[in-house]
Amino acid sequence: GNDPGFSWLSLGGIGEIGKNCYVIEIENKIIVIDVGMSFPDFRMFGVDIEIPDFSYLVKNQHKIAGIVLTHGHEDHIGSLSYLLQDLRKPPPIYGAKFTLGLMRPKLADAGLSDTPLNEFTPGYLINVSGINIQTIRVTHSIPDASSLAVETPCGIYLHSGDIKIDP
Repeated sequence: GNDPGFSWLSLGGIGEIGKNCYVIEIENKIIVIDVGMSFPDFRMFGVDIEIPDFSYLVKNQHKIAGIVLTHGHEDHIGSLSYLLQDLRKPPPIYGAKFTLGLMRPKLADAGLSDTPLNEFTPGYLINVSGINIQTIRVTHSIPDASSLAVETPCGIYLHSGDIKIDP
């Protein structure tokens, strides 16, 4: 919206499967939720993966307070290394234990082992540079998946992440 206290932007994941990457801006601080990739279809010959356009984040990297990962599927974490390679300094990364466990070898492969990783337990409150985010454990086809409830000046922003309805 136009409220100076809160804005929302999708860099991928809307109207497509994969490439999930969302930017929320709260009073001049950016929180990135998920940094995923997608896989091209048969018409995109020679293309191995698709990643979001990170130009907005590169231009505004001084505002990035943190990156929060909802779960460890490739369409939510697969292009984090690419984003970090574009930034001068890696912002703090927040994720559950299983998600960060999947992320560590990817970061090492990209020469980014020094990236600050902050582990949370789904269901607990985390604080990202003064912004409270309640993590909510959800059922999915991978362990440690979370929805996020972010406190903003305009109210609670609820980010569902991916969920599977558990019978």
